[in-house]
Amino acid sequence: MPTKLGQNFLIDTEIAKKIVQSANITRDDIIIEVGPGTGAITALLAAQAKEVYAIELDRSLAQKLEEKYTSVDNIHIIQADILKAQISEILPSRSYKVVANVPYYITSKITRLFLESNLPPTEMVLLVQKEVAQRITAQPGAMSILSASVQYYAEPSYLFTVPAESFDPVPRVESAVIRIVTKNETGHSKEEQRLFFRAVKTGFSAKRKTLCNNLANGFYTDKPEILTIFDTIGLAHNIRAQELSLEQWYALVAALEQKGCYQNSAI
Repeated sequence: MPTKLGQNFLIDTEIAKKIVQSANITRDDIIIEVGPGTGAITALLAAQAKEVYAIELDRSLAQKLEEKYTSVDNIHIIQADILKAQISEILPSRSYKVVANVPYYITSKITRLFLESNLPPTEMVLLVQKEVAQRITAQPGAMSILSASVQYYAEPSYLFTVPAESFDPVPRVESAVIRIVTKNETGHSKEEQRLFFRAVKTGFSAKRKTLCNNLANGFYTDKPEILTIFDTIGLAHNIRAQELSLEQWYALVAALEQKGCYQNSAI
């Protein structure tokens, strides 16, 4: 079976069952399945959930799914680009979960779409490339813009690894299933969110440089002033962006704002 739009189709029924079990679905749950493909988990989801909205970009696949599940009342096949769809127009409920075998090349876009939405899901169970799963669930020391961004909005966890042989066509890498539980409230205002992401983007702007150098360059601020801020919040002078915890980022953002550094920011 040829790859459609960069997607590798799940063919391992045991893995499909395990993914659905990981979503902790009840009869009251509304599910959005992104990229159902050939429907490996669609019927399994419908057997447990109240409603399943399967959003498939490929027109021919969507048509085949529509024919396959035409007699299943709680499966709704929607041919659409999830990156352009309005979630509020699809769902009759404000509470839902996302389950998806995400094409590798749009994993970060889809994750960001849902987490930054005005109508975010309560949780997501995603089948993604193993490397991406490790990046999303990374701890201080191995953080990235992706992990900091996801963890700002939610609590991700690595569930299990999926071998390449579970797909058709067989990819060159392993995959993994992760759970992302959305925080009810981040506790930060829209302005604080904006400042947080500006600081993170600046901090990770050059991986080989220290956080101090990146901030000094990005905020057009002398290094001694940045180091003074570090001393105030207890950061080592040679620390790198990937070493910071979310709490340290919050403290750094507040200190940068207090010192007026954002007024000079290039980002």
